[in-house]
Amino acid sequence: MINYFLVKDKKIVRGSGSNFVKDGIAWIDLINPTEDEKQFIEKTFSIELFTKQESEEIETSSKYIETEDEIGINLNFIKTEVGNFINEPVSFIIKNKILITQREYQFRTFDDVYKKLRLNRIFEGDDIYLIILDARIDYDADLIEAVTDKISMISKELIKEKVLDKELLLRITALQETTIMIRENIVEKQRILSSMLKSKIFPKEDYETIRIMIKDVSSLLEHSGFNFERLEFLQNTFLGLVDIEQNRIIKLFTVVTVIFMPPTLIASMYGMNFKFMPELEWTFGYPFAGVLMFLSSALTLMFFKRKKWL
Repeated sequence: MINYFLVKDKKIVRGSGSNFVKDGIAWIDLINPTEDEKQFIEKTFSIELFTKQESEEIETSSKYIETEDEIGINLNFIKTEVGNFINEPVSFIIKNKILITQREYQFRTFDDVYKKLRLNRIFEGDDIYLIILDARIDYDADLIEAVTDKISMISKELIKEKVLDKELLLRITALQETTIMIRENIVEKQRILSSMLKSKIFPKEDYETIRIMIKDVSSLLEHSGFNFERLEFLQNTFLGLVDIEQNRIIKLFTVVTVIFMPPTLIASMYGMNFKFMPELEWTFGYPFAGVLMFLSSALTLMFFKRKKWL
């Protein structure tokens, strides 16, 4: 699918399909394009689109490529599917003030940018690219805020309600993975923005905007780092409380075992069936043994309490 935006009568006009005139084009947005659509765009604008493999490369050198008249950028945008966060590659090419984007997923960010273009007098692909990037930075901020809220809920369950189940630990681990993914996306944007400041063809009048965006990205990195520290603290607290609970149970069983050792010894003695044992012929021998067993347990329990072991 091809969406295009062109300048007409000092307004941005949106259209779709390959039936357009190159003059006045500011932005071409390719959404899961066919091979014919790719070839049409490549021929019309004298460019070479990124392949799927190139857009998914993780090397820094593949994220930002600049030639004499063209800038190529590959970024990962986070999408959500059934509560899971997944990286989806998005490619950008800026040439002759025209922006060409290529993606396979319908991001809400692009729909928001579509609306902004109707209200703002932005006629060049460079500025449109910065608007898209700024919108994604805002989206990353929303993701971090959502993670922060979830961390606060877990903290309440763990510290106030003392929930110590496997599900809670898995939720903490999942949030750690999400925070790492968000942080990697933010670092990626930070590197791209820094590279743009060194660009020879990106408009210098946009440098101040880029510097402001770098500051925003840095603040998001600090926030995500703080979230990760909180998650580590909650994880350590969880494991510490589990250790305390386990030690309490082990302590209880140890005390019970020690308390019943003297009665067991006495019961064993009377179970030996020696021929010569005074209590065997004694009428009160059986209750005497029972009282002796009870007293041995009671005295052991009193000793534990006096030592403050219970």
